[in-house]
Order: sequence, then structure tokens, then C-alpha cells
Amino acid sequence: MAGTFLFVDDDPTALHALADRFERLGHEVFHAPSGKDALETFDRTRPDVVILTLHFPGPASALAYEEFRRRGAALVLLIGHGFAEPDVRAMQLGAEHILTKPMEMAHLEAVAGRVMEKVRGCRRCGFLRARAGPAESPDALGVSPEMQELAAQLRQLAAAEKSTVLLTGEPGTGKGLVARIIHQASPRALAPFVEAGCAAPDAAALAAELFGSERGGDTGSSVRVPGVFELADGGTLFLDEVSLLPPALQPDLLEALETRVVHRVGSAHAIRVNVRPILATSYDIGAAVRRGQFREDLFFRLNVVPVHLPPLRERSREDREALARRFFAELLAEMPGSPAELGGDALERLVGYGWPGNAREMRNVLERAMMLARGGSVVGPQHLPPEVAGRSAWAAQRSPVTAPPPPEPPRGPPLSLEEVERRHIERTLLRHSGNRTRAAQELGISRATIINKIKVYGLGEVR
Repeated sequence: MAGTFLFVDDDPTALHALADRFERLGHEVFHAPSGKDALETFDRTRPDVVILTLHFPGPASALAYEEFRRRGAALVLLIGHGFAEPDVRAMQLGAEHILTKPMEMAHLEAVAGRVMEKVRGCRRCGFLRARAGPAESPDALGVSPEMQELAAQLRQLAAAEKSTVLLTGEPGTGKGLVARIIHQASPRALAPFVEAGCAAPDAAALAAELFGSERGGDTGSSVRVPGVFELADGGTLFLDEVSLLPPALQPDLLEALETRVVHRVGSAHAIRVNVRPILATSYDIGAAVRRGQFREDLFFRLNVVPVHLPPLRERSREDREALARRFFAELLAEMPGSPAELGGDALERLVGYGWPGNAREMRNVLERAMMLARGGSVVGPQHLPPEVAGRSAWAAQRSPVTAPPPPEPPRGPPLSLEEVERRHIERTLLRHSGNRTRAAQELGISRATIINKIKVYGLGEVR
């Protein structure tokens, strides 16, 4: 496995000999004379291992040693004659290894390789502690025969830990979750899992994120920055929405996938990486190829093992219910004070909804419902959005609680049809100050008819 090494020696001949030897082995090498330049190089490059030559005992050697220790460097010390045994024992407390010059080059290579592996192992352990989450099982995808068949396929893919996987499906179907499941079930589970998106308007910035950038290169960076391929070395690299990768970067991605070699922006130095690529897209790459927006050879390189994730609306009722219960349990652990129960009516509506935003939308809806239900004991339909809960449940939530209306006074015997008509004509005449023509127009009858009704009902006094 390729590593990065910083050689520090004030003997230019010896310095370049060591650097050339390690570069021929495929490592990335930096070198500097003793002193300020060496520490600046370390701060800028952060190599895996520092190989520091100390020719003579004294304040200068002690200062260099202590400065690298203070920076947390993994040190291999090369010391000449003249160092007293107590000094050597003291340095052994802070150095990974001490070799006395002259030494066999093969011995130095073996020691440096072991130190590099130890450093990277510690980094991986730190990564895992930072991640601090339980491993996802393929069974988390669902309980139906179809999803269990997909889970079995993912276990097979995880074992084939060098194969390229292409995940397809609508946004929100869980492609990131599936990528993590494959990684955690693979022999690479203790190595990094690194994610990056390929949709970016700035191709130069995306190139630096993917492949890294060199100090003072095309990006104008003041420090050396590793890309995600380097960060995922030994582990899994998940690249989302790969179909949106800018055309200018497609040849670089093709080269990286085929050769497992990347070049930082602004550098011609080849860096070997050992990554398992998992790529995802929500769009039809085949259509992009036909439109000339995506390289056909890159598509063939990506499409080694395609895995399609069905949308939530096409999954079984049992799968949707299991997913809702799983999200509820996860959110309950993250949201203290939320109701501890998901009501049956709310669950029924969650299961029955079409979910155009798929699993991501379901989780967001549940999170919002649990926030609204805080202080209660159950998440109910009234805590769900109207399109999920149905309008009646939403109206029940939105309507304020009011006191019941006062009882109506006792009614007399019902009015006859003639009496209803008489009162209605009378009110209309009063509204128009007895004008029969206007009252007839409002009532939709003729003037002759209203005059007749006035005579029948004795309304002649109305003006």
C-alpha cells in the first residue's frame, strides 16, 4: 500500500538517495533539510511517517525531535554514532522506531512500512469511533420476499469487495443506506466509508474534492489537500449522482476507476489508491449517453453490477410498515420527550400514502409529527401533514376547541307553507319600501303575481 513519507536530513546526498528509493516503491515522498523547512513541510503535507536523521547529539537534534513529537508525528529516527544509551532510551518513548546508521535499506523499508500500517490503523479506529453508530444489516431493507432477495444480493456483493456497484432508483429510495450496508458487510468494514456528490456547478472545485489539490496548483491552494479517493484508501468510496458529473471530469473518473491511480489538481504525481467504488444515480444514464452528455465507456465501466432500488409506493405494505416503525424507533432515540407510541391510525395513514419523496420523505414526515406531538403520549393522524393524514384529520387538528353552542329556545308548532311565503314577501316589500315592481324582480315573479299575493295575504298596508 502506498504511503506518504517525509525525510529530514541535512545531508543532501543521503536525503535524495532515500527519497528516490521510496518513490520507486510507489510512495509519495517529501524531503527537507533539518530545521524550519522540515516543520513547515510537515504542517503542510501531514505525511504518514517522518523519517528523521539525527547525525550528532545536542540541542539542535533534541529540538527537532521534540517539535515533531509535539505535532503528533509518527517518527522513525535514524541516529549516528555518539548518542548515549540514556538518550536513546528517552527517544524510544516517543519514536515508533530507532535505527542506527549505517543500516540495510531493506530493513528501513520494512520498518517504515510497519509504522505506516500502524498509523493508518489508528486513523481507521478513530474514524470508527467518530462514526459511533450500529452497523446496518441488509435485513433493514424490508421483510417481503422481494426485499429479502435484495438483501441476499447485497451480501454477495459485499463479499466481492473489489467489484464496482451502480445503484439506481428515484431520489430518496435509500441508495446511501444500501452503499453503507454493502461496506459494513464487506471485508473493508473497518476501513473508511467516504461519501461525495458529483453534481456541482464548479468543475474545478469538484475535481479538487474528488482527486485532491497540490499546494500552489491550479486551485491556488496554500496547502496540500487530499481528495476523497485518498481519504477512502483501503475502504469504500460512495459517489452519489454520478450521471451529473461534468463532462470535463469524466475521463479522470474513468482513469481512476480503471487504474486505481489519481492525480491531484496541480500535480503530475501518480497516487495509488485501494478503494471499492459504489456509485449511484437517480437519473437514466443510458439516456444521457444517447444525448452525448455522458461517456459511453465510463457508463460501461460503472455498470458492472447494477442494483435497482424500487420506489416506496411499489414496495409491499409490510415493507412500508416495517420502515415506518424503524424510522420511529430511530427518531425516538434522537428526540427525547417525544411520544413513545406511534398510534395505529397514524401508522395506517403512513402505510397507505403514496410517498412521492420515498423513504426520505417518510422519515421527514415522522420527525415533524413527533415534534408536534411532544408532551403527548401518542403520535396520531392529527400530527401528520394533510396530504398524509387526510383532510378530516387535519381539520380536526386545526379547528380550535370551543364550547358547544347554547341550546335553542323551544319552538312552537311548525309554520305552514303559506305562512312562510307570506312572511318572505312581507320582508321583501319592506326592504324595498313597498315598491312592488322591485320586490317582484327580487322574488322572481311578475308584478301582477305580487299584487295578487298582497291581496290574498292582506299586505296592502305595506308601502
